[in-house]
Amino acid sequence: MALSPLVRFGTSTWTYEGWQGQVYQRKYANTAFARECLGEYCQYLYNGEPCFRTVGNDATFYRPPTANQLRRYLNQIPEDFEMCFKVWEEITIPDYATHARYGPKAGQPNLHFLDAKLFNDLVLAPYREAKFEAHTGPFLFEFQRHGMGTDEFCARLDRFFSQLPNDFRYAVEIRNAGLLGPEYHQVLDAHRIAHVYNHWSYMPSLAEQHERMGSFTAPFTVLRLLTPLKMSYEAAKKRAEPYTKIVEELPHMRRDTVALVRKAVSEQRRAYVLVNNRAEGNAPLTIQALKSSLN
Repeated sequence: MALSPLVRFGTSTWTYEGWQGQVYQRKYANTAFARECLGEYCQYLYNGEPCFRTVGNDATFYRPPTANQLRRYLNQIPEDFEMCFKVWEEITIPDYATHARYGPKAGQPNLHFLDAKLFNDLVLAPYREAKFEAHTGPFLFEFQRHGMGTDEFCARLDRFFSQLPNDFRYAVEIRNAGLLGPEYHQVLDAHRIAHVYNHWSYMPSLAEQHERMGSFTAPFTVLRLLTPLKMSYEAAKKRAEPYTKIVEELPHMRRDTVALVRKAVSEQRRAYVLVNNRAEGNAPLTIQALKSSLN
């Protein structure tokens, strides 16, 4: 059986030099690889079909893309390819971490947290200017762990999403497991926003996340397979480098992913599955295994 066209697999990003000889066969100048390899990424085949029909863009967490950047992507991606962009952290962090890159703002409250006008003016505008709408997958709002309670967080989410245009799709990734439940589900469901099922260090399993949610909340769903459970980012990185092979299969992650994708497809929902090298060691090989399980 062929994989349902409702399902799109991709990696968390595409610019890993360690995939030379696997995904990438061309020779690139040192300064050109990150800028030019997206086209070859899209052409990578598995069983005679494009392996990747989507990809994550983590860089946009640190700054929104310009219209010119988006136009460069347009020149490399095929007609039926979608990119899932992380939303600028200026929108998604309630407080700035005590990190040097934040300068004098380090440790201070973020006055732009869930600022709908800023999102519309600075994040969405370049996509419209570049005419990138048809290639835009769900925007990924990654909320790192924070101290807000469920009532406050859900109220602010509700207010924020009520001010966004509905010609784009949005997905919320939380890192506070305690937020999973009816109130969070209700807000996402009301705005047709997807929960991002994230296989990440300190979150419950994908199956448990769905059990706590009760049902999908949008016409699409997103899964991000990031790190082994109960393992820090640093430990996962050290274990997986240099990302050239599977260092350890995660059978529960694979089983839960296949089950959620099958459930989404049975309900005629689109499914976006984004895989990070740090999950099993080599994201393209993980994706191939998952696709084989679904066929």
